[in-house]
Amino acid sequence: MIELLRTFTPRPEIILEEVPAPQKLATYSFAFTADISNGQPGDAEEEVASGRFVILHEPGGQDTWEGDYRCVSFMRADVDSEMQEDPLLPEVGWNWLLDSLNATGAQYNAPSGTVTRVSSASFGKLSPRNDDSEIEIRASWSPQIDSPEEIFAHVQAWCNLMTEVAGLPPIPDGVASIGSARRRG
Repeated sequence: MIELLRTFTPRPEIILEEVPAPQKLATYSFAFTADISNGQPGDAEEEVASGRFVILHEPGGQDTWEGDYRCVSFMRADVDSEMQEDPLLPEVGWNWLLDSLNATGAQYNAPSGTVTRVSSASFGKLSPRNDDSEIEIRASWSPQIDSPEEIFAHVQAWCNLMTEVAGLPPIPDGVASIGSARRRG
């Protein structure tokens, strides 16, 4: 499955990089990070979201997983201050995750996680900087995988979640984006 995961190609604004996976959580694991730009090449291009995706495999599973596999993910994205102040942001963030999984047809059990709002204000010599607001979504779920290719729906859902939270427009079904995906590493 690891070689298959290395072939996953996201939309062009997403840069994937394979990183060392945690070794003590399961017998087998694989991880990569994603950095998402606003899609404006050159000086105007800036990172608007980032995250990490880990797939764990424990033959025979673990009691809390409800399966042999576990997807563990983290993502953070800049949001405007109005969105950050919305009292429903945590619930909306969690629904974005579930909607992303369901939209790709990903089958899963035992979803769990947290949605955190982060607001930063600058003072002193940093006071000229703009205040920052972010959302962080930490989530895990047990993918129901009958064939190795089915993991792609889960990775795609995670990528879709990050681009949606980052405010990038969706790519309609049947439309290919121009450009090629970039990979580091």
